[in-house]
Amino acid sequence: MSKIDTALFFTSSVIEFIGRQTHNRREVVVDALGTDVDRIYHYADVFHCEPIEKVADDFIRRNNIRQGDYDNIASCQYAVPSYWDIGKVFARLIRDCHPEDLLQGLRMVYHSFLANRITNFNSDLYYQPPDYLALCYHGGKIVED
Repeated sequence: MSKIDTALFFTSSVIEFIGRQTHNRREVVVDALGTDVDRIYHYADVFHCEPIEKVADDFIRRNNIRQGDYDNIASCQYAVPSYWDIGKVFARLIRDCHPEDLLQGLRMVYHSFLANRITNFNSDLYYQPPDYLALCYHGGKIVED
């Protein structure tokens, strides 16, 4: 993984962790973080030296992120993927669909219909191949067989 991919992976994982902690949809987290998304991305190698719990808590408090009502973990009927696993899914999707501007791509991907579908852990979407997710993202819908 290149340095850019590592930073994107860490940023996406922090967004997922904060979403789980605050029970917010991931686009709500991205909006609440505002320019701190860029800060997390650009200083990922520094933030990665601390436990993700502390990094997330610092950004939750810094941005006054309130508790929401989206608890995709409690509603999951199956094994819950780790925040690192979901961070990897989002990082690949962003890299594959927006290689020219990763941070703008991050915002676009998290605001797409696909973000909420990926975080529905009762579906199989989050572990589909990256090229399938990119096809769904660009097509604006889930591709049916």
